[in-house]
Amino acid sequence: MVMKRKTTTVKFFSKEELKKIEDAVAKAEMRTIGEIAVMVVDSSDNYLDAEVIAAAALSSVSSLIVTAVLLESSIWFYIPLNLIFFFPLKFICRKFPFLKAPFIGSKRKNHAVRERALRAFYEKGLYKTKMNTGVLFFLSLFERKVWVLADRGINEKIKQEKLNSLANIISVGIIENHASDALCDAIKKVGNMFEKHFPTVSSDTNELSNDVITE
Repeated sequence: MVMKRKTTTVKFFSKEELKKIEDAVAKAEMRTIGEIAVMVVDSSDNYLDAEVIAAAALSSVSSLIVTAVLLESSIWFYIPLNLIFFFPLKFICRKFPFLKAPFIGSKRKNHAVRERALRAFYEKGLYKTKMNTGVLFFLSLFERKVWVLADRGINEKIKQEKLNSLANIISVGIIENHASDALCDAIKKVGNMFEKHFPTVSSDTNELSNDVITE
């Protein structure tokens, strides 16, 4: 699901917004045995191949300009200049990822975000809940995408299409510059879904932290 706001995980949510999100998670979980986690990452992949392509393209253009303006368009200068410019520009592309973004296809981004969300689901132990009722709200900022991933206990009752609709709520909120409110709304909605299918029981405990996970 596409997002439209670019920043880093450190600045994406304020302290007040983080507290609001964590409170929304706690409130939703009071009504259900389901466990909700929120994770925000800068990027789902390093995209090293795109970094190389971007650096090669930029070094080619830079070399062409320099040779045309200063060196009488000599190919004998153009080729070595390409090599000279390539490595500094590769470093710059790594520091400023937006430079390599045009060289990454939509399918590649979708695959990277899904795979990163799936890896996070297991790395953070969401699969360990007693009733297999963990759900992850995964926000990847570089790709501007949101993914909602649920454990098998939830998937038996709630279709992925409904979870995708929650990702859309968050995406729209980011576009309209109220991401935390949209995320809290999505958390409330998933809490309502969980309450219907997985109501709380007296022996229920909070199995996962309510803190927003950042990397």
